[in-house]
Amino acid sequence: MKIKDAAMRGNEDKANVVLFAIVFTSFVNPLLSAAINVALPDIADQFSMNAVTMSWVAMAFLLSSAIFLVPFGKLSDLYGRKKIFIWGNGIIFLTTLLCGLSFNGAMLITLRAVQGIGAAMLYATGMAIISHLFPPNKRGRALGINVAAVYLGLSLAPVVGGFLTQLWGWRSIFFVLLPFEGVVLLLATLFLHADHKRANLRNFDLSGTILYMLAISSLITGFSRLPESFSIVLTASGALLLALFIYVELRLKNPVMDISLFKSNRLFAFSNLSAFINYATTFAVSFILSLYLQYVKGMSPRDTGLLLISQPVLMTIVSTFSGRLSDKYDPRILSSLGMAITVSGLILLSFISESTSNLFITLSLVILGCGFGLFSSPNTNSVMGSVSKHHLGIASATLGTMRLTGMMMSLGLATLMIHLFIGDAHITPATHASFLRSVKLLFILFALLCFAGIFASLARGKKAS
Repeated sequence: MKIKDAAMRGNEDKANVVLFAIVFTSFVNPLLSAAINVALPDIADQFSMNAVTMSWVAMAFLLSSAIFLVPFGKLSDLYGRKKIFIWGNGIIFLTTLLCGLSFNGAMLITLRAVQGIGAAMLYATGMAIISHLFPPNKRGRALGINVAAVYLGLSLAPVVGGFLTQLWGWRSIFFVLLPFEGVVLLLATLFLHADHKRANLRNFDLSGTILYMLAISSLITGFSRLPESFSIVLTASGALLLALFIYVELRLKNPVMDISLFKSNRLFAFSNLSAFINYATTFAVSFILSLYLQYVKGMSPRDTGLLLISQPVLMTIVSTFSGRLSDKYDPRILSSLGMAITVSGLILLSFISESTSNLFITLSLVILGCGFGLFSSPNTNSVMGSVSKHHLGIASATLGTMRLTGMMMSLGLATLMIHLFIGDAHITPATHASFLRSVKLLFILFALLCFAGIFASLARGKKAS
C-alpha cells in the first residue's frame, strides 16, 4: 500500500513539474507577443521602419500563431504532443536568441513570424497535455493556473517591456528570457512522457491545411485592416475560403479539423462560440481606453498603463479560483455568469465622457476583469472536457484559434467604428466629440454581442459526467 501511495505521489510530482513547464510557456508567449509593443518606437528608429512596417513586428507573431494552430493541433494528435511541445519550445528558444541579434527590420519580422509558429505548437499542445495528465476532478484547477499565467504575462508585458527597453534596450526583452526557456526545454524532455504514435504522414490532410491557412490569413489580415477597400475584398475572400474549407473537411475521412465535433458535440461547439464572442467583445477595450485616456484625458503612457493594468490583474486572480470552482460546479453556469458580469462592465463604459473620473474607469475595468476571469477558466475546462483524449490537441488548437480570431475581430470592429465617425482625421480636440460617440456606440455594440453570448454559453448544455 505504501509503495502504491509513493508511486502515486511520484506521478503527481511529475505531473506538477510538467504543469510548471507548460504554465511558464503560457506566461512567456503573451509576454513575447505584447512586451515588444512598448519597444516598437525604438525598433523603428534603429531600423528606419515606417508605421506600417513597424506594426508587422507585432502582427507577424499573432498572424503566424493563428494560421498554424489547427494544423499543429492535428499533428500533435497524430504524432505525439511531447514532440510538438518540445520542438515548439526549441523554435521559441532559437528565434528568441536570433530576434535579439537581428540586424535589420526584415530579419526581425521574419523571425517573429517563425517565433509565432513555435508559439502555435505550444498553444496547440499545452492545454491538451494538462487535460491528459490531470483527472477530471483536478483538471479545472490546473487549467485555471494555466489561464492565469496567460493573463499574468499580458499584465506584466507593458511593465517588463518598458523597464527592459529603458535600461538595456529592446534586445534585452529577448535575451532575458533565454535561460528560462532553456530550463523549460530540459524539464519537458526529462519529465514529459511520450504519447503513442498512432498514424503516419499519409493520414495528414495537407490540402485542407493549405486551404485553412489561406482562409484564416485572408480573413484575419483583411478584417484587421478594415475599412480599406482591399481589406473588404480580402475579408470576403477569407470568408468564402473558410466556407469552402468547412465543405471539404466534412467530406474527408481524416480532416485536419474535425468539423463533425461542432455538429455532434453541442458542448464543444457552444463553448468555442462563447470563447470567440467573449474575446471579440473585450480584447479591444484596452486599445480604445488607451486612446481615450491619452488623447481625451491627456494622460501619459505610463499613467495610462498603470490604470489599465487593473483589468488583467483581476483576470489573473479570478481565473485561478474559477478554475477550481469548475471542478465542483457546472462550468456552463460559471461561464455564463462571467459573461453577464462582463456585460455590466461594458454597459458602464458606454457612459464615458470627457469628464469621466479615473475611479469610474477603474471600477469598470475591475468588473470586466472579474467577469472575464470567471468566464475563461471554466469555459476552457468545458472545451477540454468535452472531447476524447484522441482529440485533445485539436480541441486545444480550436480554442486557441477562437481566441486569436476573436482578438483580431475585436480590433477590427474598433478600428472600423472610429473610421466611420472621424475618417482619416487625427484624434484632436476638434474630433473629441466624434471620437467619444464612436467609443460609446462601440461599447454598446460589444455589450449587445456579449449579452447574446450569455445565451450561447447557456445553450451548451449541462456539465458532462
